[in-house]
Amino acid sequence: MILGATSPVPLAAVVLAGGASRRMGRDKATVSIDGPSGPTTLVEHVVTTVGRRCSPVFVIAAPGQALPDLAAEVLRDEVRGVGPLLATGRGLRAAAEAGHRWAFVCAVDLPYLTMDFVDDLAVPAERLGVDVVLPWDGRDHYLAGVYRTSLSGHIAQLVAAGERSMRALVDTVDAQRIVMPEQRALTNANTPADLPVGH
Repeated sequence: MILGATSPVPLAAVVLAGGASRRMGRDKATVSIDGPSGPTTLVEHVVTTVGRRCSPVFVIAAPGQALPDLAAEVLRDEVRGVGPLLATGRGLRAAAEAGHRWAFVCAVDLPYLTMDFVDDLAVPAERLGVDVVLPWDGRDHYLAGVYRTSLSGHIAQLVAAGERSMRALVDTVDAQRIVMPEQRALTNANTPADLPVGH
């Protein structure tokens, strides 16, 4: 934990739940896993996890995607299958409208996610005034980072220019990487074998 903050940096959360999940073979968001309180869906688990640190929580879902009742505001992508950049922009815009300068943006496929490391990202975001802070353990984790909510306008310009990747955003703004040891919390569940027992 980076010291020096007298109180946690206020954070909204943006959970991207609308991906196509081709390797999983089905919608990842509603895959059943063993949670701390018993069987749950991946999206419920991630929303509960980020909700312990972040408020409000926005879930970005695909058009027509079925989701369980969530302790979050569900926003729908206007177009299916255009990648995470557009969905991130939608979530950051909603977080900005809710009065937040910063949002923790994550994918729905993080079954081992904890919030233990989030202030190691949020504190330098506020202290350094950068646009994006990402965990780095040998690779960038674009969908487990802290983003300035005012980036939504820049994202809209990138999308209009045909960009679809998070790298396109991070490479064109002031980004800071926080070097961390490899940790289970950042493990993506790409196939059924990557899920906790109970799927």
